Amino acid sequence: MSITVDRRSVLLSAAGVAAAGTLGLEPSPARAAAPMQGVLRPSVYRFKLGGFEVTNILDGFVQSNGPHPNYGNNQPAETVQAYAVANRLPSTRFENSFTNTIVNTGKEVVLFDTGNGPARAPTTGKLTSLLATAGLSPEQIDVVVITHGHLDHIGGLLQDDKPTFPNARYVFGEVEFDYWKKGDNITEARKANRDQFVKTVVPLAEKASFAKTATEVVPGIRALEAFGHSPGHMAYHIESEGRRLLVWADVCNHSVMSLQQPEWHTGADHDKHMGVATRQRVLDMVATEQIPAIGYHMPFPAVGYVEKVNGSFRWVAATYQMNL
Repeated sequence: MSITVDRRSVLLSAAGVAAAGTLGLEPSPARAAAPMQGVLRPSVYRFKLGGFEVTNILDGFVQSNGPHPNYGNNQPAETVQAYAVANRLPSTRFENSFTNTIVNTGKEVVLFDTGNGPARAPTTGKLTSLLATAGLSPEQIDVVVITHGHLDHIGGLLQDDKPTFPNARYVFGEVEFDYWKKGDNITEARKANRDQFVKTVVPLAEKASFAKTATEVVPGIRALEAFGHSPGHMAYHIESEGRRLLVWADVCNHSVMSLQQPEWHTGADHDKHMGVATRQRVLDMVATEQIPAIGYHMPFPAVGYVEKVNGSFRWVAATYQMNL
């Protein structure tokens, strides 16, 4: 077999090689791609509320099987899984995040809940390490408000068996504190929780005050009864210069499952029927009065609005309106 190459083809080929060299396109040694570094999450968010400054800190997250039966445990698993898919969520896995809120009134710095602490999971317990990122130190916290006594809210009260926030006074809901201290009707699943409460929280009582509905924590911050998730669970209404905000803690534990379907039972609720009633009441209030809210388990930065939609509710995450 013979191969014929005409003179024009040779000249064009040579010209192409020369042009590539002129443009710096000659072959170069292979370079490795940049290494994968994993998910990077925002963890601190600060905004103004009238004359107050509000900082949300991501204490961490856990991922586990679900959302059923954690959410919608009075519904068939298939119903909950289909609802997750319809809302662009995985049907058999979910993530629970934990957001602590700090309010600087200009006179006092108030921390709501203390996160999981160091011993619960490697992806949680970040509150104290992130305080520095937020420009704060544990010594600057004047008031620690505990919305309720579950482990992910009281776990950070102590560090190395000493108060994490050495200069703080404490606020506990009166009904909540009495329930855990007395220890009556503690379920098997909550016995370790009760032991931790007695060890961690009860010794702080001498530095504490005990809130009822409308109790003023500091000027501009008042307690609001939100029983159900725990026997004495409290939310807190914040107002400065006419601007309002509700820290609802665990009234709703999921931005889709327990918010869009408030009548679905939540596995972690102490009194599931009361939990439903509280969710419906609080969600109706923030939607009707157009109050922004912070939810401890809402997707970080955990601040947004609630809208009424087709007889139910929808979480609308805040965008830039909190920054203006």
